Amino acid sequence: MLDPRGELAEWIRYLRDIGIKELHVPAAAPPAARTAASAREMPVRRPAADPRPAAPRKGASPESRPPATKPAAPASTPAPRAAPAPAAPSAALSGGLAAIREELGDCTRCKLHERRRNLVFGVGNPDADLMFVGEGPGADEDMQGEPFVGRAGQKLNEMIKAIGFERSEVYIANVVKCRPPGNRDPQPDEVATCSPFLFQQIEAIKPKVLVTLGAPATKLLCNTSVGITRLRGNWQEFRGIPVMPTFHPAYLLRAYTVENRKKVWEDLKAARARVDEG
Repeated sequence: MLDPRGELAEWIRYLRDIGIKELHVPAAAPPAARTAASAREMPVRRPAADPRPAAPRKGASPESRPPATKPAAPASTPAPRAAPAPAAPSAALSGGLAAIREELGDCTRCKLHERRRNLVFGVGNPDADLMFVGEGPGADEDMQGEPFVGRAGQKLNEMIKAIGFERSEVYIANVVKCRPPGNRDPQPDEVATCSPFLFQQIEAIKPKVLVTLGAPATKLLCNTSVGITRLRGNWQEFRGIPVMPTFHPAYLLRAYTVENRKKVWEDLKAARARVDEG
């Protein structure tokens, strides 16, 4: 039978022989410490959680029972953005002369636009009882963008004042809105292209009386091929509106005779009387 003490003595002598003088033996840990160390080293296995809610204890009051777990609310979906309110319609779209001018725009519908400086739309009172219609802009009108502002325009102003109106009280427009080269008469294709805008102007203003100045305006609004010399002074009609044809102011400047001035004066007096009749 082996002697444990003798073996231990032999082991100690061997250690001394190889140079180990001291030997430290750790003290034995108490049982509680060993148990705690083992607990730290061993992984803890927890029982799987029962998905079913625990049954309340018998006799437990409602206040002592654990609150029921509410399911998580789903992530909220952002409310769709309301469509932006439509923009209020501009004044140009509400009707009248502004709408016509907007529709006309920077017109390139016929060849007259190629050499113009300014489009000449019209000028005056949009609620006028009396409306004058010429044939087309001249050089001064093309420069300023307003109808009847040159010498013929000054003569027209005199004619208007002679029957008791101011220029600002009537409305003045032309058959075409761009100057024909060399102040020639507008050509049929130019009249056909531009006249619908004049018709819209007349419909918007609704004058009591129209005065056509010269042959092109008279032939268009009276739908005739008869010359101005024969038609002037004789009542015509355009869409229910009385029309008085007379000579163009430019013609009066070229043929400034007593006879021609008297004829124009009679035409203007008749137009004024028709306006006053209502």
